[in-house]
Amino acid sequence: MAEAFEPRIVAFLCNWCTYAGADLAGTSRLQYPPNVRIIRLMCSGALDPAYVLKALLEGADGVFIGGCHPGDCHYQNGNYKARRRVALLHKILEQTGFDPDRVWLRWISASEGRLFAQTMTEMVDAIRAKGPSPLRGQWGI
Repeated sequence: MAEAFEPRIVAFLCNWCTYAGADLAGTSRLQYPPNVRIIRLMCSGALDPAYVLKALLEGADGVFIGGCHPGDCHYQNGNYKARRRVALLHKILEQTGFDPDRVWLRWISASEGRLFAQTMTEMVDAIRAKGPSPLRGQWGI
């Protein structure tokens, strides 16, 4: 019997908001799937799209980018920079035939632990429904 598909999701989280929201979800003992691997960034605007592409090329089934709500960035406009970069990244993915819906950008503040848990559950379910990334296992990883 074949093993059920469990997605691998890499999450790049802003230190000041979404990472703190993830921490709140944990300390509040809110349940969400263990499929998410978190990488802490100082700001979502500091995320180079090359790292998103690298995660996808190395077999991640989805990438989540979490930042502060627009207007609430600790670094003033980092989240606007992230929004522009992700919009361009979605266009690039679409043009290369890769599903851009495997890359999510969401605004989650430090006080929204419940929203973080719900969003992770929603993303895992959505990626599970899509199936494995076409690049998974491509390189023998």
